[in-house]
Amino acid sequence: MTSAHVDTFARDNLPEPDTWPELIFSLPELRHPPILNCAEVLLDRVAHRLGGDRRCLVTPTETWTYADLVSRSNQVANVLVRDLGLVPGNRVLLRGPNNPWLVACWFGVIKAGGVAVATMPLLRSGELSTIGEMSRAQFGLCDARFAADLEAASIPGLKALLYGGGGPHDLTRLAAARPAAFDVVATSSDDVCMFAFTSGTTGRPKATMHFHRDVLSIAETFSRHVLRPTPDDLFTGSPPLAFTFGLGGLLVFPLHAGAATLLLEQAGPDQLLEVTGRHRVSVLFTAPTAYRAMLGGVRDADLRSLRRCVSAGETLPAATWTAFNEATGLRIIDGIGSTELLHIFIASADEDIRPGATGRAIPGYVAEIQDEAGRRVPPGELGLLAVKGPTGCRYLYGERQGQYVRDGWNVTGDVYVCDDDGYFHYQARADDMIISAGYNISGPEVENALLRHPAVAETAVVGAPDPERGMVVKAFVVLHPGVPQSPETAAGLQEFVKQEIAPYKYPRSIEFVDSLPRTATGKLQRFRLREGA
Repeated sequence: MTSAHVDTFARDNLPEPDTWPELIFSLPELRHPPILNCAEVLLDRVAHRLGGDRRCLVTPTETWTYADLVSRSNQVANVLVRDLGLVPGNRVLLRGPNNPWLVACWFGVIKAGGVAVATMPLLRSGELSTIGEMSRAQFGLCDARFAADLEAASIPGLKALLYGGGGPHDLTRLAAARPAAFDVVATSSDDVCMFAFTSGTTGRPKATMHFHRDVLSIAETFSRHVLRPTPDDLFTGSPPLAFTFGLGGLLVFPLHAGAATLLLEQAGPDQLLEVTGRHRVSVLFTAPTAYRAMLGGVRDADLRSLRRCVSAGETLPAATWTAFNEATGLRIIDGIGSTELLHIFIASADEDIRPGATGRAIPGYVAEIQDEAGRRVPPGELGLLAVKGPTGCRYLYGERQGQYVRDGWNVTGDVYVCDDDGYFHYQARADDMIISAGYNISGPEVENALLRHPAVAETAVVGAPDPERGMVVKAFVVLHPGVPQSPETAAGLQEFVKQEIAPYKYPRSIEFVDSLPRTATGKLQRFRLREGA
């Protein structure tokens, strides 16, 4: 397919085609036309079809309509092209919290044929320097409040504009002086439109490359067939837009449906409960830890408008699902996705949910459990999760492509069991499976047992070296306030676990901690706990 990119860096650095996963376009809506700009489809066409006066982006203090976002994203595109000299294929680093101007920048970049490189607002200069070096970003659009680390990153050749800080060269002022119309670049459906970086918790991050068609494919699969939003929905949630869970849940899915999204710069559990009642939120995206943290406040919160709750980023314990359901009547949609595949590919909704199971492969994707040799294993046996669908892993530069893609399958590194009904049950990350005295022990299973104890607020379980057993189960436990961190408490937890699951799985070592280490997206950093163990 002919590319619209003048700057061919992204296409030149795609992995070799024979190392890509097999792509499946099994649904009619996944057969996209060859010329496609996902920003135009998600925004301009929706505004034309449903009306530009519909609310689109909401904050606690303002509302942008679809027409507002069309105009401002066009103005950003004009600034990029006319003032900065962007040509299609150039990379633009984006930095800022979830707010309307970050969204206008994202759409403006993609309308202009650029490649959006969104970054977490909590990243520091060293991390930004690595991302800038890997992506060869030529331009940057940055919230003025977060400029110091971007400046300290000293990315070679980067031309940066700040927004929201005032001054004659502020992006918002430059944009206001530019036309509200822009001829959207006619990109190819397989032109790269974004780089998404993995969290890089164990070393140098990996950059995944996604096409225009990929952005629409996640809306045509998980959103259309599992989430099933309506134009009257109001979405909100905690994940940053630089996290693909947040990009889908707080931008792509609501706009694809003609709905609105409530963007929060601070989105802790208490804030989510408060804004849900005040703004009549109907769809919520956040992490398992947030759902558990909300339990203390849900009975006093007004959640009558809420009809959809989605959890991803790490496994959702059955204990958390059940407690939230009992307190609210809501059935959390658990899902597993990955940066490599862009969003969720296994999930179930409504009466198809089975607490403790992630769900089934969503329409458009297929999944199976494989052994180390890539052979499919029978139901009930442990193995590695392997997935195919309309999206798939394409690493920038590609030297790590073979670690993720094997024989056409995306092999995620998660250990699962699939039952006879096609439900996938998470066991552990492949490097988190604990083998103790010949037994395979799933850390999340032990965590789920501990979370059923009323004294436990949070927990994480890893394997610790042991001269006799090879490894033993070690639990790091955050207790609720007022519970003593004592040997008696530890012994009580151990006995509790023995009554909940097979006794050989109980944590032989318990360490009480005040908090668990997490990434900027809230994902547990188990490698740090393993190092400490």
